Amino acid sequence: MSKKSRTAPSKPAESAETAAPRHIAVVGAGIAGITCARTLMQAGHRVTVFEKSRGVGGRMATRRTEFGSFDHGAQYFTVRDERFEEALATASGLVRPWSASTVRVLDENGRVVAASLPARESHWVATPGMNALVRQWSEPLLEAGQLMLQTRVTRIEADKLHPERWQLQTEGPGTQNPVHSGFDAVVLALPSVQAHELLLDSQQASALRESLAGVTVAPCWSLMLAFPQAVQPSRTSLGPQWNVARSTHHRIAWLARESSKPGRGPIERWTVQASPAWSQRHLDDGDERVKAKLLRAFAEVTGIRAEPPHAAVHRWLYAQTVKPLGKTHAWDAQSRIGACGDWCLGHRVEDGFVSGLEMALAIL
Repeated sequence: MSKKSRTAPSKPAESAETAAPRHIAVVGAGIAGITCARTLMQAGHRVTVFEKSRGVGGRMATRRTEFGSFDHGAQYFTVRDERFEEALATASGLVRPWSASTVRVLDENGRVVAASLPARESHWVATPGMNALVRQWSEPLLEAGQLMLQTRVTRIEADKLHPERWQLQTEGPGTQNPVHSGFDAVVLALPSVQAHELLLDSQQASALRESLAGVTVAPCWSLMLAFPQAVQPSRTSLGPQWNVARSTHHRIAWLARESSKPGRGPIERWTVQASPAWSQRHLDDGDERVKAKLLRAFAEVTGIRAEPPHAAVHRWLYAQTVKPLGKTHAWDAQSRIGACGDWCLGHRVEDGFVSGLEMALAIL
């Protein structure tokens, strides 16, 4: 097989067929992937979304427990782009402001000092959990049978029957047919590392693959704690008076009292996110070891030394962008393969939305 035929199916000649609705595969159902998919659907195209997890949302994730929920990925989002604001207006009743008392915690000579931070911009959350927004936006895809959950894409290759198009090899518990074919374009709405690996394994879009190799994203360990002995708003004197902290503790970067968010349950719950550097150093540690270390750090920062009845950790391999792509998306027009995600611009929820939108507009 020639190098050209291996790297991309030949582009079809301009004809009436190219103006007809196209079939586009979107790999990944986080906010970037769902934004891209729904934009393409609204433009009249057929879209199939593949997601390896059991649900949509990516790092806009919510874990439910008997004590209440935890937003153990993205904690909130900002609204700077007018297009994001317009899109949020369609999420009736889901988006609410979070008026959190935010402080900066400094660890100097063993002391913890809390200094109030001025609010630079509004913080917003989806209710009842951060995953609710993407879940609502994905409903048309689910209803149309075009959202394939628990389905991991393992290879991109030329369609065996129509070489000018793409087909995807898949696996997973949600996979009934391992081969999905007939795609005019493929969008990888995945973490940059995973998108790079899929293109490498598939031997596709070498220029696009090389551009993704320069992106750097740090991991993050998240700790989730529940204290049912304290209930808001008439809670006991457990813990500090602030609800959110950006910390310079060597283990912890962020702490948030989940029960201070609108639409959440009253039991006091905290989500603690470790710093990128600490998370990287302890990337392969076991859950119990990470939990113990972060619990000690949590007690140092907050003064809460009570044993939590619920404590769990989650490891995000790709969480905070250190070196972004530097543009809203990556699109190889010759191969008709693209990539998008918050890592293109940064690590905000809004960055993911803008990236997915711009990716769809590039295809259109």
